[in-house]
Amino acid sequence: MPDSNFIDYIRIFCASGAGGAGSSHLRREKYIPKGGPDGGDGGRGGHIILRGNAQMWTLIHLRYKKHVKAEPGESGSGALCHGANGKDIILEVPLGTVARDAESGEQICEIVSDRQEVILVPGGRGGLGNNNFKTATNQTPRYAQPGEPGVEGWYILELKIMADVGLVGFPNAGKSTLVSTVSAARPKIADYAFTTLEPSLGIVSYRDDRSFVIADIPGIIEGAHEGRGLGLRFLRHIERNSMLLFMVPADSKDIAADYEILLNELRQYNPELLDKERLLAITKCDMLDEELKGEMERTIPAGVEHIFISSVSGEGITQLKDMIWLALNREI
Repeated sequence: MPDSNFIDYIRIFCASGAGGAGSSHLRREKYIPKGGPDGGDGGRGGHIILRGNAQMWTLIHLRYKKHVKAEPGESGSGALCHGANGKDIILEVPLGTVARDAESGEQICEIVSDRQEVILVPGGRGGLGNNNFKTATNQTPRYAQPGEPGVEGWYILELKIMADVGLVGFPNAGKSTLVSTVSAARPKIADYAFTTLEPSLGIVSYRDDRSFVIADIPGIIEGAHEGRGLGLRFLRHIERNSMLLFMVPADSKDIAADYEILLNELRQYNPELLDKERLLAITKCDMLDEELKGEMERTIPAGVEHIFISSVSGEGITQLKDMIWLALNREI
């Protein structure tokens, strides 16, 4: 999506700085012909560091910065002078960023708090000067350590949105409409599938000046865990949500079957997602009467709290907020 400001996946090449070489200098001054070794240590190479920034919400600032290289450390010198460390490079990232090794896929770190710093690629250690190697039997060592080389490689930075409530549903289930109704967020709304192509966050005002954050996740379709539709691209954002609000429209042919399909996609992607608190909202209910709702009640799956809502008429919205707030604070 070249026209989008929301970037949640970056592949970046990082190279830390090499350590400076230790010095093998021998002290030579007037009246001190055999001053002994006085070579200083080399400086450490620059680290590449990730720092959490709560004011950021996208990785777009790194999109065109494909290569990051830190400075090497300076070499040591005589008079026990140590070389300066190479300058560290700090990459600020939004909270919820996960760093992985691009080749192995191994997770290196996870940024979850503001100002948190993690060394992504450590700089090489500086070499020891010859002063470190003098002994009673070798009082004039004429050798020193070279600095360690830096580390380089490709790394993947993935952003997983951090929100209290994640909306889970098929395309065109009314997720974006709900977000625009209960918050000041204005996601794109239209009557076709995959209107939402990127996650958006909304802050929902609750009673007594309290609030919670809701995330509009692009629609899931059957086979999403295998990459169908928008698939794996956005399923990872659901991992960060405290609870999940499943949304199935009232015109669904089989509410229980649709709910089970959504549940199965999450199960196939990450079984731990099923441990989260879940609510079920039957959307687009402004055209239903009580008799139809009573008939639909019998088709709703057991074991999950549910509510009928309409973002257009406002039906059930206040009750939905109450249910969400209770679910979020159930363990407190």
